[in-house]
Amino acid sequence: MTGEWVEALKTLVWALVASVAMSLSLGLLMFVWDKMTPRIDEWEELKKGNVAVAIVMAAVILTFGIVIASVLHQGITIQPPNLGMP
Repeated sequence: MTGEWVEALKTLVWALVASVAMSLSLGLLMFVWDKMTPRIDEWEELKKGNVAVAIVMAAVILTFGIVIASVLHQGITIQPPNLGMP
């Protein structure tokens, strides 16, 4: 029973690590994206209700999120213990 709790705790810790990594990398992405588009203030455009900018920003964030989530999932997937089954 204690082995199951240890594995559950490991999974929880890795989920927290993945959440922090995703948050930090998303913040870094937004910083880099802002520097790549110096003539456009995306946040001001969003405040003005510019739907086109909102769609582009959403697409960038979703695409980046999918890529990072895939990388994190591949890196932290915990294999179940071998229970003697083939």
